[in-house]
Amino acid sequence: MIRISAIAAMLLGLSLPAAASATAAEQRACLSKAEHRAAIAHGQAVTLGTAIRSARGSVRGRGAREVVRAKLCREDHGLVYVLTVLARNGKVTHTTVDATSGKVVDVR
Repeated sequence: MIRISAIAAMLLGLSLPAAASATAAEQRACLSKAEHRAAIAHGQAVTLGTAIRSARGSVRGRGAREVVRAKLCREDHGLVYVLTVLARNGKVTHTTVDATSGKVVDVR
């Protein structure tokens, strides 16, 4: 009986992180390429180039910064670009840019 309880507790513990990440994924639904183009065409989002320029300007320090991943996602408060930026020194930052204004709202 104790063994069954231990296994059940372990399985429950393994499922909790998955549930937490599912909640985060539900809050941020990323757009397809066609939806991305439509959002820009309808003035709902700035271009990816504008978002990238904002992200590059927000990372401190010297050296070239390369955006290695970019997604346009829908969050509770509107559209955001989620950018992964790699600095010359190898440091990776995740930058969130408000897609409506083009301003950086978060850097991690």
